[in-house]
Amino acid sequence: MSKMIPVEGHKNLFRDEESNAILNTDDVGYRNYIALREKNNDKQAEIDGMRKELDELKSLLNDLASKITS
Repeated sequence: MSKMIPVEGHKNLFRDEESNAILNTDDVGYRNYIALREKNNDKQAEIDGMRKELDELKSLLNDLASKITS
């Protein structure tokens, strides 16, 4: 395993000596990010479902209107 070098001025950031990559070790921040992302995905799914229902209602209303006028 390669050595992790702390990044100056950032307590949760470390540089991997082998790959030179910067790694964030803030587990709480990561879990909060994942929870927020899942919440946003749920909201988007709900919005998409409502959009689909509205499209179905529009279609039904258009069918009804065309039957009434013909």
